[in-house]
Amino acid sequence: MKSTSALLFASTMLLAAPAAADSPNVVVSIKPIHSLVASIMQGVGEPSLIVEGAASPHTYNMKPSNASALQAAKVVFWVGPGLEAFLDKPLDALTSGAKVVELSEAPGIEKLKFREGGAFEAHDHGDEGHGEEGHKHAEGEAGHDHDHGHGDTDLHMWLDPMNAKAMAAAIEKTLTEADPDNAGAYKANLDALNKRLDALDAKLTETVAPIKDKPFVVFHDAYQYFEHRYKVRVAGSITVSPEVLPGAERVSQIHAKIKELGATCVFAEPQFEPKLINVVIEGTPAKSGTLDPEAGTLEAGPDLYFQMMEGIGTSLKTCLTSAS
Repeated sequence: MKSTSALLFASTMLLAAPAAADSPNVVVSIKPIHSLVASIMQGVGEPSLIVEGAASPHTYNMKPSNASALQAAKVVFWVGPGLEAFLDKPLDALTSGAKVVELSEAPGIEKLKFREGGAFEAHDHGDEGHGEEGHKHAEGEAGHDHDHGHGDTDLHMWLDPMNAKAMAAAIEKTLTEADPDNAGAYKANLDALNKRLDALDAKLTETVAPIKDKPFVVFHDAYQYFEHRYKVRVAGSITVSPEVLPGAERVSQIHAKIKELGATCVFAEPQFEPKLINVVIEGTPAKSGTLDPEAGTLEAGPDLYFQMMEGIGTSLKTCLTSAS
């Protein structure tokens, strides 16, 4: 009888335990941020991702399943309206009372001004702050916000691991407040993530050290934070905003810029038309490569952020070393 009672008690506790430890329903906008959230939720739960596969937040259209996921969410993490513009109205329309966290406003985030012009004519690599005038938009020019809200702030801020640490701290704080029963797990996971991010930072510093002085051109201006952190030389971008393809005049400008600066590599992105790269390098000694700042080719999960960042460092070194 005693044994039966013990079994019944144990069964009751097993049934009750998941209810006490259930993780909140968490939805995340893009893969790099999802990776950070997934790292902190390891062993507790798995966040849902909106922009899946090779899709880009710059050109994404909401699906009915995305809207359903948002309505069921307790916590939503995104970078901000200047990046995931497709989420602006759906988040305003939420009736679920979900906690919406704009990670571009996380404490400790270093923000850089959004740069003016695909060729960065006013950009000064000798200035660690990247030159205020090089980032300001031309006042009065119509339609010149490039769909990057938040004034002049560049929102590709996850491409600096130190900003990723600031985001991770805000993620852990939010999850702990929403789910105090799992506070210990979130804190332990944050500590482990911070150690991985510090190791990643050291590795990237070492990876790009040999090619820091070699200028290169990128498809769109997404790399300012990586450039700022590791002092590599982005000479310009083919387009300021990837949702607006450049015209013949811009392509001609970039072609001339490659020759003028001696840019040795021009990098495409997997989500966008690669033929443009061949057009701008034609007649120059520049080689082409691929960078994936939004991790479109990678499988979502805790390791994605590290694979993405190491991939950028390795691609830069491989192309720029072979082109030298």
